[in-house]
Parts: sequence; C-alpha cells; structure tokens
Amino acid sequence: MGNPFCHVELHTQDPESAKKFYLDLFDWKLEDHQVGEETYTMIEVGEGTGGGLMQHPMPGAPSYWLAYILVDDVAASTEKAKGLGATVVQERMEVQGHGWLSVIADPAGATIGLWQPAEQ
Repeated sequence: MGNPFCHVELHTQDPESAKKFYLDLFDWKLEDHQVGEETYTMIEVGEGTGGGLMQHPMPGAPSYWLAYILVDDVAASTEKAKGLGATVVQERMEVQGHGWLSVIADPAGATIGLWQPAEQ
C-alpha cells in the first residue's frame, strides 16, 4: 500500500514535562537535536512509526499530535489536496536537508502532514 504514515509529532507547550511523561509511560528512546535556537526531540519507538516532539510554535495553543504521510512529491500532493478541497496550513518547506513537508486540513478540518524525504 502506498503513502504510509511515516512520522508522528507532538507539538506541546511543555516539552520537558511531555518527555518525562512519555519516558515513564512507554519504552521509548528520546534524542534531542538543536535546530537553530529550538530543540527537536526525535522519538525512537523500536518497531512501528517513530516521531518527534517540539515546543508548540503557537504560544498558548493546545498540545496535539500531528501524523505525517509519506509522499513522492510534497508540492504536487499539496496542490492535489487543495484541488480536492483541503486548506493549506503550512506551505511546502524544507527541513534542513532531510526533506520537505507541508501541513493540510482536509475538507472536514482534520489536519495531516505530508512528508517527502530528501533521498528516495
């Protein structure tokens, strides 16, 4: 089956508390990476889809998990989604040489990320 879920990302107002909670709850490995002035924490889950954890980019907004779907071409998939009635929340952007992402909201308002790795 094409287009699997490939990454899940927690946007939280309190990354340190979230790290403690999930480490206490699950057998996950967390690894911090500096991305400019921000810290992005990679989540390694063993089997299954891993993810990341970061400071929510919108102060005061509620925390949430965002799932990403693997696509061959983020720009084309984003345009196709728009043509099918989606709203673009985050236009295509590069993630420091790792790949490209966009975030869309489907016609019912559900948000999903699209991910295209740099090397396919």
